[in-house]
Amino acid sequence: MILRLSDIGQALSNLRAQKTRTLLTALGIVFGVGSVIGMLAIGSGAKEESLRFIEQLGVRNVLVDSRPANSQEEFQQRRRSSPGLSERDVRILQANIEGLETLSARRTMHPSRVLPKPSRDMPELYGVRPSYSVIHSFRLAEGKFFDDTDDAASATVCVLGEGAKVNLLGYAPAVGKAIKVNDAWLTVVGVLTEQLMAGSQSSGGQMQDINNIIYIPLNTLQYRFWDQSFANLKDDLDGIELRLKPDADSIEVAKVVTAVLNSTHHNTQDFTVTIPAALLAQQQRTQTIFTYVMVAIAAISLLVGGIGIMNIVLATVLERTREIGIRRSIGARRFDIVRQFLTESVLISVGGGLLGIGFGFFLAWLIARTAEWKTIVTSASVVIAFGVSVAVGVIFGIYPAVKASRINPIDALRYE
Repeated sequence: MILRLSDIGQALSNLRAQKTRTLLTALGIVFGVGSVIGMLAIGSGAKEESLRFIEQLGVRNVLVDSRPANSQEEFQQRRRSSPGLSERDVRILQANIEGLETLSARRTMHPSRVLPKPSRDMPELYGVRPSYSVIHSFRLAEGKFFDDTDDAASATVCVLGEGAKVNLLGYAPAVGKAIKVNDAWLTVVGVLTEQLMAGSQSSGGQMQDINNIIYIPLNTLQYRFWDQSFANLKDDLDGIELRLKPDADSIEVAKVVTAVLNSTHHNTQDFTVTIPAALLAQQQRTQTIFTYVMVAIAAISLLVGGIGIMNIVLATVLERTREIGIRRSIGARRFDIVRQFLTESVLISVGGGLLGIGFGFFLAWLIARTAEWKTIVTSASVVIAFGVSVAVGVIFGIYPAVKASRINPIDALRYE
């Protein structure tokens, strides 16, 4: 059906004559389009955050974590069959895992005191190998990450997470400054950029802010610090992080890692193996379902808006029955009547769709501002929402338009 400019002009004139009614009818479309755009913006933002988190963990990584014992009895029972996660496991994995590019042991400690005094939570201390930076694709805002020479010499150097740097030293440049952790002074050689908060790591059963961490060479932690908890309920290592070569199958490697550790730990379940690539696939499936559900809920508003359009156009047909009779008597065809009323319903949906796009952007901004969720309004979501609103105008406008065209001209002229 081709619309003429005269049809659009006449439709606009008729809609302007009933401004309040037209606006109220369009509100259903406005809220529907805005809701669809807002929900898709939440979904897109969550998807990007998830992808950043998985990228931060590394899709080519396999992460082995120690499972802390809940009691002294449980710990002692484990020790009867398993030595726990240790440097011996690192050497065995290094010798037996094909497709291994690099790996790093990880040992953590919660300091009893830090100088300067933290402005908020006490930062965690991580002892890692220099390869840890490569494994997790760390980006540095200042300085550099410590190297193998620092690790071999048990150098008193450290790299601060973005949160730890602000927590201890404020916003001024930190490289070259000194901090004191327990009884050891450490020189800051680097500061990391901010990492994704959703990726908080587990430390001792609690969630650790990954930006509020002090990284030091593993040898430095082993030879210059003493953590009483290691003598109680913790393994020698808190984790082992493996980075695989590009052509390696992370799922198959994870199976081999699990088998090797089960052998050395005598099938004691004192460790977990995580595959970020598998997390990514699961996250994408979950996110897709989540997005579909949200869009379906939001689309109900568009359905309600479409019903509103049909209802108001039906009422308009009754009010303008005499007008329809006059147009038919002077030569208007049924097709012309259909086009006239269908144009009006489409204009209502188009106008509501345009206002809804603006409302959608505002809704996405408001959600990001108040709920602190990342939202991303994509061009695809705008096109989909607007296209559906136009389709709603056409679909729900067809029945009233066809009904108007079927009115008998003689009966219409007699209608009061």
